[in-house]
Amino acid sequence: MKSNPQKTERIHSLDSLRAIMMLLGIVLHASIIYSTYDDATVWSLIDPVSKTILNEFIVVFIHVFRMPVFFVIAGFFGSMLFYERKPIAMLKNRVSRILLPFIVFLVILWPLVGFAYTHTSLTFSRSESILQSTLAVFSDPFVFIPKATLHLWFLYYLIIITFTSVGLGFLLKKLPKLTHRISLIFNWIIEKTIVRVLFFAGINVLLFFTLGIDEVATSGSLIPEFNTYIFYTFFYLVGWVLFKSKHLLNTFMQGDWLCTILGLVLCTIRFMNSSSFSFEGLVLINSLMIWLLIFGITGLFIRYGSNHSLRIRYISDASYWVYLVHYPIVVLIPSLIVDWPIPAFMKFVFVVVSTGIICFGTYHLFVRSTFIGKFLNGRKYSRKLSDIK
Repeated sequence: MKSNPQKTERIHSLDSLRAIMMLLGIVLHASIIYSTYDDATVWSLIDPVSKTILNEFIVVFIHVFRMPVFFVIAGFFGSMLFYERKPIAMLKNRVSRILLPFIVFLVILWPLVGFAYTHTSLTFSRSESILQSTLAVFSDPFVFIPKATLHLWFLYYLIIITFTSVGLGFLLKKLPKLTHRISLIFNWIIEKTIVRVLFFAGINVLLFFTLGIDEVATSGSLIPEFNTYIFYTFFYLVGWVLFKSKHLLNTFMQGDWLCTILGLVLCTIRFMNSSSFSFEGLVLINSLMIWLLIFGITGLFIRYGSNHSLRIRYISDASYWVYLVHYPIVVLIPSLIVDWPIPAFMKFVFVVVSTGIICFGTYHLFVRSTFIGKFLNGRKYSRKLSDIK
């Protein structure tokens, strides 16, 4: 008679880490609008009069670690579902929690983002009859059909990678000796701070050289981009294997501050001298920087966020909704404050704070205890903090 594996208790540190990585999307998208970023092929919506290099550094720094950390955590929890709830239950969970929200919110948000982007773009260019011109865009019914994944691109890839991981999971179940050997090697690497950073950074170097790139750009295309898929699958699989070594998570606290500081220093050096690095140099520094920040930031959350907190749990519960709906708000608000006589950084702070208030406010009033909350989080929650368990 088979015994069911003991279910893992809620890991508050990783749960809050995942939430914060999602919420940093607000900071990232607001910051780039007030940055000195000049690649219009990637992002063209820049305030023409309010710019600061500080915001560009914020964008670069967050971009280094945010999605790699997210995919490692996603792989960890995906593995937990696979091994503790069984594969079919995992797939049902991922379909209901990721695939369906992705489809529903992409359809809903597409015209809203289109309106916000057009309105702000026309405002920045000092066009006349801005509202009339913005609404005129919607005279074409095809404008309501999504043509890109917007800020939901990572959900799109997470869906694809999830199905890939299930296939690999089944394969590993058929090869128990190989799985055991991988776990032993992984445990040995994870326990040693310097070894784990150098080992995974080394794999990252090989991956970059193989793909012929020094970093992976965000892909919003509805056609999966191979480099993006391979790159983030790597982080997901690290998280997948990490679940089997969850008893070693506390070792991430070894050198957590040092790793984070070194990662920040390397990011600063690269940012200030990016043109002076060769391709090989960028590959090396980017790979090392990514894994220093992954282990450093994760270690800090394990150190300071492992205890249950009502407020942090509430933020974790709200983070999915907040991330899903923040984008058109972040894009629209800059058009409303374009003429405010304040520094670019203060405009950025205003956009972040006001977007947060709107998103968390709508979550509390219209999502948390309604069918929308159940759709996103699998259940309805009480609005009272005291009811959180």
